[in-house]
Amino acid sequence: MRFQDENTTARQPSLGEQRARRQALIEEEEREVTERQNAEVAARKSSTKRKILIGSGVTVGLVGLIATYYTVAQPEEVTASCTDSNGVVVADDDLCDVNYANTHGGYSSGGFMFIPIIGGGYNSYRYNYGGQGAVGSPVSGGSYTAPSNANVNTKSGKSIQRGGLGISNKSGTGTGTSGKSGGS
Repeated sequence: MRFQDENTTARQPSLGEQRARRQALIEEEEREVTERQNAEVAARKSSTKRKILIGSGVTVGLVGLIATYYTVAQPEEVTASCTDSNGVVVADDDLCDVNYANTHGGYSSGGFMFIPIIGGGYNSYRYNYGGQGAVGSPVSGGSYTAPSNANVNTKSGKSIQRGGLGISNKSGTGTGTSGKSGGS
Protein backbone atom coordinates (compact mmCIF):
# COMPACT_ATOMS: atom_id res chain seq x y z
CA MET A 1 0.00 0.00 0.00
CA ARG A 2 1.38 3.30 -1.01
CA PHE A 3 -0.90 5.60 0.86
CA GLN A 4 -2.06 5.52 4.44
CA ASP A 5 -4.65 7.75 5.92
CA GLU A 6 -4.80 8.92 9.53
CA ASN A 7 -6.84 5.92 10.61
CA THR A 8 -4.24 3.38 9.57
CA THR A 9 -1.69 2.34 12.18
CA ALA A 10 1.91 2.24 11.08
CA ARG A 11 3.47 -1.16 10.87
CA GLN A 12 6.59 -2.03 12.84
CA PRO A 13 9.81 -1.60 10.90
CA SER A 14 11.46 -4.77 9.80
CA LEU A 15 14.80 -5.88 11.29
CA GLY A 16 16.63 -4.73 8.15
CA GLU A 17 14.98 -1.29 8.34
CA GLN A 18 15.84 -1.01 12.07
CA ARG A 19 19.45 -1.95 11.37
CA ALA A 20 19.63 0.55 8.49
CA ARG A 21 18.23 3.35 10.70
CA ARG A 22 20.70 2.56 13.51
CA GLN A 23 23.55 2.49 10.99
CA ALA A 24 22.40 5.82 9.53
CA LEU A 25 22.32 7.40 13.04
CA ILE A 26 25.80 6.08 13.82
CA GLU A 27 27.14 7.40 10.51
CA GLU A 28 25.47 10.79 11.14
CA GLU A 29 27.08 11.03 14.60
CA GLU A 30 30.46 10.05 13.17
CA ARG A 31 30.12 12.72 10.45
CA GLU A 32 29.29 15.37 13.08
CA VAL A 33 32.26 14.34 15.24
CA THR A 34 34.58 14.39 12.22
CA GLU A 35 33.28 17.81 11.16
CA ARG A 36 33.82 19.17 14.69
CA GLN A 37 37.35 17.75 14.80
CA ASN A 38 38.14 19.21 11.37
CA ALA A 39 36.81 22.60 12.48
CA GLU A 40 38.98 22.49 15.64
CA VAL A 41 42.07 21.53 13.62
CA ALA A 42 41.39 24.34 11.14
CA ALA A 43 40.93 26.84 13.99
CA ARG A 44 44.22 25.73 15.60
CA LYS A 45 46.06 26.00 12.26
CA SER A 46 44.57 29.44 11.65
CA SER A 47 45.52 30.58 15.15
CA THR A 48 49.05 29.21 14.74
CA LYS A 49 49.46 30.91 11.35
CA ARG A 50 48.19 34.20 12.78
CA LYS A 51 50.61 33.95 15.73
CA ILE A 52 53.50 33.14 13.39
CA LEU A 53 52.65 36.10 11.17
CA ILE A 54 52.36 38.45 14.15
CA GLY A 55 55.58 37.08 15.66
CA SER A 56 57.50 37.45 12.42
CA GLY A 57 56.16 40.98 11.98
CA VAL A 58 57.32 41.88 15.48
CA THR A 59 60.70 40.27 14.82
CA VAL A 60 61.18 42.21 11.58
CA GLY A 61 60.16 45.42 13.36
CA LEU A 62 62.62 44.83 16.20
CA VAL A 63 65.45 44.00 13.82
CA GLY A 64 64.73 47.23 11.93
CA LEU A 65 64.62 49.22 15.15
CA ILE A 66 67.91 47.75 16.38
CA ALA A 67 69.57 48.35 13.00
CA THR A 68 68.40 51.96 13.05
CA TYR A 69 69.65 52.37 16.62
CA TYR A 70 73.11 51.10 15.70
CA THR A 71 73.22 53.26 12.60
CA VAL A 72 72.29 56.39 14.53
CA ALA A 73 74.40 55.45 17.56
CA GLN A 74 77.63 55.19 15.58
CA PRO A 75 79.86 57.84 17.12
CA GLU A 76 81.41 60.46 14.91
CA GLU A 77 85.21 60.61 14.64
CA VAL A 78 86.60 64.02 15.65
CA THR A 79 90.20 65.21 15.88
CA ALA A 80 91.12 67.59 18.70
CA SER A 81 93.97 70.10 18.46
CA CYS A 82 95.59 71.53 21.58
CA THR A 83 95.67 75.33 21.28
CA ASP A 84 97.07 78.14 23.40
CA SER A 85 95.12 81.18 24.60
CA ASN A 86 95.53 82.83 21.15
CA GLY A 87 94.10 79.82 19.28
CA VAL A 88 97.47 78.73 17.92
CA VAL A 89 98.01 74.98 17.62
CA VAL A 90 100.77 73.73 19.94
CA ALA A 91 102.95 70.68 19.36
CA ASP A 92 102.50 69.05 22.78
CA ASP A 93 99.00 67.57 23.27
CA ASP A 94 99.82 66.97 26.94
CA LEU A 95 99.42 70.71 27.63
CA CYS A 96 95.65 70.23 27.27
CA ASP A 97 95.50 67.18 29.56
CA VAL A 98 94.00 67.61 33.06
CA ASN A 99 96.37 65.10 34.63
CA TYR A 100 99.40 66.74 33.05
CA ALA A 101 98.34 70.17 34.29
CA ASN A 102 97.74 68.86 37.83
CA THR A 103 101.07 66.99 38.03
CA HIS A 104 103.04 70.02 36.76
CA GLY A 105 101.72 72.52 39.31
CA GLY A 106 98.88 73.80 37.15
CA TYR A 107 95.15 73.44 37.31
CA SER A 108 92.10 73.19 35.08
CA SER A 109 88.96 75.27 35.00
CA GLY A 110 86.10 75.42 32.52
CA GLY A 111 87.94 73.45 29.84
CA PHE A 112 91.14 75.47 30.16
CA MET A 113 94.43 74.03 31.44
CA PHE A 114 96.63 76.52 33.24
CA ILE A 115 100.32 75.55 33.25
CA PRO A 116 102.78 77.70 35.27
CA ILE A 117 105.60 79.42 33.41
CA ILE A 118 109.04 80.28 34.69
CA GLY A 119 109.08 83.74 36.21
CA GLY A 120 105.46 83.55 37.40
CA GLY A 121 102.07 83.48 35.76
CA TYR A 122 100.32 80.82 33.75
CA ASN A 123 99.82 79.89 30.13
CA SER A 124 96.37 78.60 29.25
CA TYR A 125 95.60 75.79 26.82
CA ARG A 126 92.44 74.07 25.61
CA TYR A 127 91.25 71.68 22.93
CA ASN A 128 89.69 72.76 19.66
CA TYR A 129 87.41 69.99 18.35
CA GLY A 130 87.28 69.45 14.59
CA GLY A 131 89.32 72.51 13.59
CA GLN A 132 92.17 72.50 11.09
CA GLY A 133 95.63 73.95 11.53
CA ALA A 134 99.32 73.07 11.59
CA VAL A 135 101.54 73.40 14.62
CA GLY A 136 102.40 77.10 15.15
CA SER A 137 99.50 78.43 13.09
CA PRO A 138 96.04 79.51 14.22
CA VAL A 139 93.32 76.87 14.16
CA SER A 140 90.48 77.44 11.71
CA GLY A 141 86.98 76.13 12.20
CA GLY A 142 85.90 73.63 14.79
CA SER A 143 84.58 74.35 18.24
CA TYR A 144 85.94 74.64 21.76
CA THR A 145 82.97 72.66 23.07
CA ALA A 146 83.45 68.89 23.18
CA PRO A 147 80.99 67.15 20.83
CA SER A 148 78.61 64.59 22.26
CA ASN A 149 78.35 61.10 20.74
CA ALA A 150 81.82 61.34 19.23
CA ASN A 151 85.15 59.56 19.48
CA VAL A 152 87.68 62.33 20.01
CA ASN A 153 91.38 61.69 19.33
CA THR A 154 94.33 64.04 19.21
CA LYS A 155 96.52 64.37 16.15
CA SER A 156 99.10 62.20 17.92
CA GLY A 157 96.48 59.43 18.27
CA LYS A 158 95.68 59.80 21.99
CA SER A 159 92.01 59.11 22.75
CA ILE A 160 90.48 61.83 24.90
CA GLN A 161 86.79 60.94 24.60
CA ARG A 162 84.90 57.86 23.54
CA GLY A 163 81.47 58.49 22.12
CA GLY A 164 78.26 56.57 21.73
CA LEU A 165 74.81 56.73 23.23
CA GLY A 166 74.79 56.35 26.98
CA ILE A 167 78.49 57.05 27.35
CA SER A 168 79.69 60.05 29.27
CA ASN A 169 82.95 61.28 30.67
CA LYS A 170 82.31 62.12 34.31
CA SER A 171 85.75 61.32 35.60
CA GLY A 172 87.22 64.67 34.71
CA THR A 173 90.14 63.09 32.88
CA GLY A 174 90.87 63.33 29.23
CA THR A 175 88.67 66.06 27.76
CA GLY A 176 89.59 68.87 30.08
CA THR A 177 85.95 69.91 30.27
CA SER A 178 85.19 68.67 33.75
CA GLY A 179 85.17 72.10 35.37
CA LYS A 180 87.27 70.82 38.28
CA SER A 181 89.89 73.18 39.51
CA GLY A 182 92.81 72.85 41.82
CA GLY A 183 95.40 75.22 43.08
CA SER A 184 99.08 75.37 43.62
